[in-house]
Amino acid sequence: MLREGLMVDAHRVTLSAPDDFDGWRDAARDLAEAGVPAEAVVWRVEGEPADLFGSDAHQPAAPSFPVPRAFVDLAKAAICHSDPERFALLYAILLRIKSHRHAIDDAADPLVRRLHELAKAVRRDVHKMHAFVRFREIDGRFVAFFEPEHHIVRRAASFFVNRFTNMRWSILTLELSIHWDGERLEEGPGATRADAPADDPLEEIWRTYYANIFNPARLKVGAMLKEMPKKYWRNMPETSLVQPLIATARNRELEMIDRSVAREGLKHALEAEREIFPGSNLRAAWEALFKDARKCTRCDLYKCATQTVFGEGPLDAAIMFVGEQPGDQEDIAGRPFVGPAGALFDAALEKAGIDRSGVYVTNAVKHFKFVQRGKRRIHNKPDAGEISACKWWLEHERELIRPPVTVALGATAARSLIGKVVTISKVRGEPLALGDGSECWVTAHPSSILRAPDEDAREEGKRLFLRDLKRIKARAEELVR
Repeated sequence: MLREGLMVDAHRVTLSAPDDFDGWRDAARDLAEAGVPAEAVVWRVEGEPADLFGSDAHQPAAPSFPVPRAFVDLAKAAICHSDPERFALLYAILLRIKSHRHAIDDAADPLVRRLHELAKAVRRDVHKMHAFVRFREIDGRFVAFFEPEHHIVRRAASFFVNRFTNMRWSILTLELSIHWDGERLEEGPGATRADAPADDPLEEIWRTYYANIFNPARLKVGAMLKEMPKKYWRNMPETSLVQPLIATARNRELEMIDRSVAREGLKHALEAEREIFPGSNLRAAWEALFKDARKCTRCDLYKCATQTVFGEGPLDAAIMFVGEQPGDQEDIAGRPFVGPAGALFDAALEKAGIDRSGVYVTNAVKHFKFVQRGKRRIHNKPDAGEISACKWWLEHERELIRPPVTVALGATAARSLIGKVVTISKVRGEPLALGDGSECWVTAHPSSILRAPDEDAREEGKRLFLRDLKRIKARAEELVR
């Protein structure tokens, strides 16, 4: 028996709304249990033309009908797409699941792939709605107009209820409107842009704020348009400023640098250029990055490590040292290079005439990877996936600090910085160009010197390490001058 409110006549199903998952599920289940093939079903939404699915979707019927959770989640998203074939596509894969439970796991199957593409587009549209809805106040109520590409309004509504619980608000779309009175969420008919209010007094304050935080040195027009297509601009007050800000961005950046050149010379101009990002508040940006890194779950290493061990040092450092990963003592202390390798590192810096307090020290991987042996935690080399996951943090550290010289201590750090496996003996002692125009120098990791097989090998390792540090110091001073 089909759910009340559905009309089925000769395998013709009429759903109550474009995103009526419950109605589709009930009808599809009954049809599948009856063995009705996909091409024999006509799906339509009340008030819309019918959708006929082609005969190439025929699937054999079979007993037993468990439905995996992955399919339910996929169907709930895909059914919100605007593709008129979505109901029939979902029914076709449901018939496959009836005969083969794991059919939904075949990522190479064209039908499965198409449904995942529909679901992905829906999730992207929901994200855009979350990001680009702009409320305007009218008589104590906040009203917004939005134009989604798909039938996502009901799916996205809980986000606004949770975020704006204490506000009275309405979101108007062409298809339907949703209204929150502080306690209940109600639906209403669709509306037009003319039904939404015009600018309110707060928008001028917002535009002033947006213009002042706009950063010309960090402008990437292509990335901005990909994330915020122009179709959304009509409903966002700040976008009226975007075109003129883009047009003048490069000139504003150059003016900032030129003013500093005229006033205090090239060295101070370079410092001024560095301070352009982000919002002339470098310390606040680093602190925000540090706080985010403390909560990092980009790979599984956080599950066993004590804490994230982030970089430390001055944010205008001319030299950045990058190690492999924190060790046992670093993991406990929460600071890089404080164990035995750190002691050797500090001694070598002092001999080379490099003040550790004047350099930035970090690691390619921010969590301690180890193997437990009794009460001891033994270092375990991070793999390519862990290096890649943590590269996000290292790139942001380098982007903020912009060191003229970055030193890779060991093969893992070199791989993270250069993007490929290198042999230290072949690349040490000479600068390598990085993508941002700065230099990378590769040398041994202090821990590898400590692991040398005998005293003679350790002394030779220390000698070569000190030689490298002296060359790096001289090169950094040359670049700064």
